[in-house]
Amino acid sequence: MGKDALGLWGGVALGCAGWFGGFGAFLLVAVLGGAGYAAGGFLERGGDLRALLVTDRGRR
Repeated sequence: MGKDALGLWGGVALGCAGWFGGFGAFLLVAVLGGAGYAAGGFLERGGDLRALLVTDRGRR
């Protein structure tokens, strides 16, 4: 899916959330969509989510 189509569907989702759920739902969809976009971009560039979640407690 191209970035233009992804942007279109993101806009449709935000519009529906704003219309049916109000401004709070609009913000929730926008924040969760941004988090998903960031995580997807991180993984696409070869990142490892486990490296972000694991803490190194032995190092001080």
